[in-house]
Amino acid sequence: MAPTPVIVVTGFLGAGKTTLINSLLRGDHGLRIAAIVNDFGAINIDAEILGDAADEVLGLKNGCICCALQGDFLRGLRLMLAQDPAPDLIIVEASGVAEPQGIVEVVQDPMLWGAVSLDLVLGVVDGAAPAQMHDPLWQAQVAQSDLLVVTKADLAVDDMREKLALMARLPVLDARDPLPFDLLLAQPRRAKVPQPKSDHGARFTALEWAAEHPIDRAAFMEILTRTAPQLLRAKGILHFTDRPDRALLLQLAGPRASLTPFSAPTAGCQLVMIGDADSFDREAAKATLDRALRGTYSKLI
Repeated sequence: MAPTPVIVVTGFLGAGKTTLINSLLRGDHGLRIAAIVNDFGAINIDAEILGDAADEVLGLKNGCICCALQGDFLRGLRLMLAQDPAPDLIIVEASGVAEPQGIVEVVQDPMLWGAVSLDLVLGVVDGAAPAQMHDPLWQAQVAQSDLLVVTKADLAVDDMREKLALMARLPVLDARDPLPFDLLLAQPRRAKVPQPKSDHGARFTALEWAAEHPIDRAAFMEILTRTAPQLLRAKGILHFTDRPDRALLLQLAGPRASLTPFSAPTAGCQLVMIGDADSFDREAAKATLDRALRGTYSKLI
């Protein structure tokens, strides 16, 4: 039996990995696809988003599969391969703070020899955030990729595709164009120079906040506006008191934020906020969210 191909999708916080994977999963390909989704926080919003698109979804949370959760990741791959029928393809979505090198090491573990093949490390780059190019983690993610896809290219100020092609010497595609699996799986893997591993877990901090009840919309938006400058990423599934029957998906990356309708079985709230440990006061953010839930946040403003 031929080994099951694995595509690892990497990219910085808010680059658009989940949106890209969702588009790939919903394509007309006829493949049975399993997805492993890693989230840095304890609440895995991305696994919820991909739940309807993939044939099987495994969420690994509260750490990175490139380091702290390597053992869980290996067990997850073996669990996927034991499914009957087995998947035709496994897509791994790395956390936005993960370095691909550690993920590649797990996929190439001797315990998986002959069972899986690492076909591609797909790097997702936010075309509207050129400042990220100076971040060492961003650079490590790009350096370990075999193919780059630029998202939000319509919002880009500079020609990110041209800059990336010159810097990384890799094929660079636009996420707005079709990305069929036969194109992705045809990309050759390139020899990579091992990168020094960094303690990215100490650099970032995350707030995971959940509530069983809806939250006041005006209070939440005020809190989000005040907290946003401290954040690199925020995502959540929310219900507001003015429309408790309607779930909304929150996506925040840098200066951009959106709320879109979402299908959720429960009426509460799940929220993850990620920022640099030296600038994001997660305890203060939690306190204000708790006050908003109790209806007392207005006393603070």
